[in-house]
Amino acid sequence: MQPSQTPAALGRSAALLRFALKYRHLWEGPAENAQAEDAKAFADDIQSLGPAFVKIGQALSTRPDLLPRAYLESLECLQDDLSPVPFEAVRETVERELDVRLSHAFATFDETPLAAASLAQVHAATLRDGREVVVKVQRPNIVQELHADLAVLRRLALTADTFTEQGQRVQFARWIHEMSETLSEELDYLLEADNLRLFRDQLATYPTLFVPASIPDFSSRRVLTMERVHGTKVAGAAGLRRLEQPLDDYAADLMRAYLDQIFVHGLVHADPHPGNVLLTDKGLALVDLGMVARLSPRTREALLALFAAAVNGDGDEAARQTAMLGEKLESYDERAWYRRCGRLISRFATQGHTVQFRAGSLMIELTRDAVASGVRPPPEIALLGRTLLALEGVMASLADQLSARDVVREHLNVVVAKRVQQQTSWYALNVELADIAGLAREFPRQARAFLETLGSNRLQVRITGLEESRLLESLRKIANRISISLVAAALVIGAALALRVDAGPHLFGYPGLALVMFVLAFVLCFALVVNMLVSDRRSVRRRKPHS
Repeated sequence: MQPSQTPAALGRSAALLRFALKYRHLWEGPAENAQAEDAKAFADDIQSLGPAFVKIGQALSTRPDLLPRAYLESLECLQDDLSPVPFEAVRETVERELDVRLSHAFATFDETPLAAASLAQVHAATLRDGREVVVKVQRPNIVQELHADLAVLRRLALTADTFTEQGQRVQFARWIHEMSETLSEELDYLLEADNLRLFRDQLATYPTLFVPASIPDFSSRRVLTMERVHGTKVAGAAGLRRLEQPLDDYAADLMRAYLDQIFVHGLVHADPHPGNVLLTDKGLALVDLGMVARLSPRTREALLALFAAAVNGDGDEAARQTAMLGEKLESYDERAWYRRCGRLISRFATQGHTVQFRAGSLMIELTRDAVASGVRPPPEIALLGRTLLALEGVMASLADQLSARDVVREHLNVVVAKRVQQQTSWYALNVELADIAGLAREFPRQARAFLETLGSNRLQVRITGLEESRLLESLRKIANRISISLVAAALVIGAALALRVDAGPHLFGYPGLALVMFVLAFVLCFALVVNMLVSDRRSVRRRKPHS
């Protein structure tokens, strides 16, 4: 029997299918009138599906284009504090991964975990040389659970992408694929060890911020050993230390460092919530760097242009950059999008200093409005919004009088200068010179080929990219309708042939198989006609000019 066909796997698939059917209204798009009670029930149901789904729920909370605001707020409150794994299972994992007896590797190893989360749990320990460390141990079978759940979700997402308008807009299957890649990286603790090293290097210019160092000799793909940081979560300790430590400086440096991560380095700690930032005697420590996003230079440049336009109140430029970054769908209305974006940016730009500026909220609202206007934004915009929103929460806990608006606007000038310095470095100049040399080398050959084509009257001009997404969606709808029509026609022909076979069970005096095929053909034809009428009516409404 295949693993996917075991009773346990079938039961799990059935549970996920019941969950998807219970909340099938969400496939049609994030309705803003969602009730808080329904949102809380949604989060509770995700929690009941187990540790793997807790992580999936946390990933969903970063996508305002997929869920209503009330659902996002409920998912943010998901408790990533689960029952601990029995210590014998922890011992077995550590000894197998490190290939050494636990007592030989560590002088002490606390059997009671410091924390038990959805993917791993953390234990305090001491090395043989006396160094205090924490050991992050992956939960047994969590990789298999995640892969099984994601496989079921992938099939459901493909169905939603095919048969729902919201699925065609946001591409659920693409999001599931991206989330699978992100979780695969998060489950590889050797990558997290590299992240710790890279972030330590990045934060070298900020003495008030630091990251614990990993211990490579005691780390593997499922076990991560790192320095222990003694500190308290910022939410509970900031009030007591406000008079003793320069918390304003800590908060400002934290925001500046993350802006550098996003726009300069391209390596972003995507989960800076208050539980992952510890207040110590020396400053702030960033922990749990498993959830990391990597941004290409081109993406960083586009995001910087978008973010600078947004925080400086340039609505038209923010709308243009978002449309360029995203994908224009069939329902895209340029005038409506520019109007909505301009209204949103103006609201944030004109708020007084008595209202705390929320750059994260701005980017999240921008994502939500883009989807409503027919633009499929890249996930990096939502990532930027969620990261900044979490940072602003930490800043509010540390220094509630500090203006995040002023810190962001001031440091954006520094970020732009760093980007210019990167683009004018010797490496960047050498790359540009190599491109110019290659162009000069190829130009004579390409010019000769062009002149020969022109002289022989074989020159053709092809224009692509104009409304390409609309064309592909239209072709997909046509293909789906043709396929359903062919299946219905085949069923009718098969039913007609089955009427001539007087065998098997009969219904109302006719062969049962023939009647079943006729009914299926009728249902398919009826559904096709209804879909055509609804889709055509929506298309007519979209083509009407907006006031």
